[in-house]
Amino acid sequence: MEKSLQNEEALKKFKKLVQEVNVCMFITNNQTEHEHTRPMATIDVEDNGTLWFFTDIRSIKVEEVTSDHQVHLTYAHPGKVSYLDVKGTGSSVTDRDLMRAKWSPVVRAYFPNGVDDPNLALLKVKPQSVYYWESETGKMVQFFKMAVAAVTGKPNIAEGAEGKLAL
Repeated sequence: MEKSLQNEEALKKFKKLVQEVNVCMFITNNQTEHEHTRPMATIDVEDNGTLWFFTDIRSIKVEEVTSDHQVHLTYAHPGKVSYLDVKGTGSSVTDRDLMRAKWSPVVRAYFPNGVDDPNLALLKVKPQSVYYWESETGKMVQFFKMAVAAVTGKPNIAEGAEGKLAL
């Protein structure tokens, strides 16, 4: 069932899905045939939908985001049937105060020198278009319904929702 959401309701759904999944496939150079895809952990999703990621300033993704601000993020929950497709504008940020505010002990595993690491940067993504898919049931229930449908020959697929999120 198509269920597009807007404003506060859309932001609430967006934040919930991003926080549940957390790791996305972060795609840069998506306007060319040489796109690069890599997993990235979302550090923060602000109330206005802005997404934040820590990275190394020397990484190719920083160079790519600087030359082509268009990024594409895909989130897929491994235990649920929920997906999020985000296209937006990316930029790199080196503000140490902002890094301190967004710092998490988990990030130390990747950046052992902490916020004072001179190669530490943030990637900021402002979503421009968002589409989601979410099942009302988990994978096991969907699998069971598909098996019943295969045996009986009658469609019995679990209902879900999908639509645009106008942030």
